[in-house]
Amino acid sequence: MEYIELFFKSIFIDNMVFATFLGMCSYLAVSKKVTTAVGLGAAVIFVLAITVPLNWLLDKYLLQPGALSWLGEEYATYDLSFLSFIMFIATIATMVQLVEIVVEKFSPSLYNSLGIFLPLIAVNCAILGGSLFMQSREIPTFGEATVYGIGSGIGWFLAILAIAAIREKIRYSNVPAPLRGLGITFIITGLMAIGFMSFGGMLTGGGDAGDENVISQTAIEKIKKEVEQIDNSKN
Repeated sequence: MEYIELFFKSIFIDNMVFATFLGMCSYLAVSKKVTTAVGLGAAVIFVLAITVPLNWLLDKYLLQPGALSWLGEEYATYDLSFLSFIMFIATIATMVQLVEIVVEKFSPSLYNSLGIFLPLIAVNCAILGGSLFMQSREIPTFGEATVYGIGSGIGWFLAILAIAAIREKIRYSNVPAPLRGLGITFIITGLMAIGFMSFGGMLTGGGDAGDENVISQTAIEKIKKEVEQIDNSKN
């Protein structure tokens, strides 16, 4: 159940684009056509699915304070957490290079259409953000880190696919001249982000609602007692 909840939460509630607005440069630049959006989105899913669990292993067994205790007691006091950014980016750059080689080999047309934005996945803040969120939220297991990476990638993929489909349609719409291009794209992105906020209570709404009911009943009883005290004092 924890894996399912984390999976859907990373897609809809903590969406990289609509919740934290990470990866907006590629999101805006490559979303003019659905075909290129699908290609870049699939690449992002692959990179996040590989780098987040790999960086979890690095953080767990190398970077955290005391993580090197498996090498011996003399290494138990070492703290390499200051190397987190360097190690995470090195892992991401390696995986992006692998993706670039595979795409260029098997789909030259997609490689040419993506252009410079394919190697720029290495510095895409959504990719690094996935690993940093994994670290800051202290995801406990390798399996959950893998699920979180895949879910975050799918969330980014759905975001760029949705905006690409909309942008292809609005080419034939009568958009006011000042809003054409990035203007209407930003407005649509904001509206989509508001829509994704509705998923906020999807997984935790039941428990919170019960707590709110208890609190509201307590408040009502308190108000009744105060009203009774006021009536008694008047009498």
